[in-house]
Amino acid sequence: MGLAGVFFGLLVGWIIGSQETNGRQPAATVAAAAPAQQQPGGAPAPPPLDEARVSAMKTVAQQNPTDAVTRVQLGNTYFDSGRYQEAAEWYEAALKINGKDVNASTDLGIAYYYKNQADKALAQFGRSLDVDPKHAKTLLNVGIVRAFGKQDLKGASEAWQKVLVVAPGTDEARAAQQALDGVKSAHPEIGKN
Repeated sequence: MGLAGVFFGLLVGWIIGSQETNGRQPAATVAAAAPAQQQPGGAPAPPPLDEARVSAMKTVAQQNPTDAVTRVQLGNTYFDSGRYQEAAEWYEAALKINGKDVNASTDLGIAYYYKNQADKALAQFGRSLDVDPKHAKTLLNVGIVRAFGKQDLKGASEAWQKVLVVAPGTDEARAAQQALDGVKSAHPEIGKN
């Protein structure tokens, strides 16, 4: 449980920092082991859904059946409001149009995780990595879902090690290193072969 607290603080700080620049960044990172629709540790509730904005975007999406960008924006809007089922539906719709959008694919995996579907999230991250095997945010999320959704600290550590290799010096690498340090501190046997 203490390990979860360490990860939670690390990852929430990373998410907030990555999302504050120019609005929502693509391919967010999951927050921690919190079940869907629950606000862990007294975290603020997600902002309410901007219904007028959603309505306008839905109109654009209906008028443009090949517009993946608007569908991703709808997914992001629902995701940011904590409405993960609707977010997943819009990300899925976007990926039917542009299956190579690694950020939308990773966001879809995160939405699955928040819907308590860890296996489905990992499968979606696998599709993201098929598109871009070095996508640091996907690899970081693989580690998070393995650690919290599957209680697989060895698999999580392996994913985080990959982040260090493919994206040294990035925010993702710093988050991965902190997560690895937390695992090593709480479970020194992890990583020993």
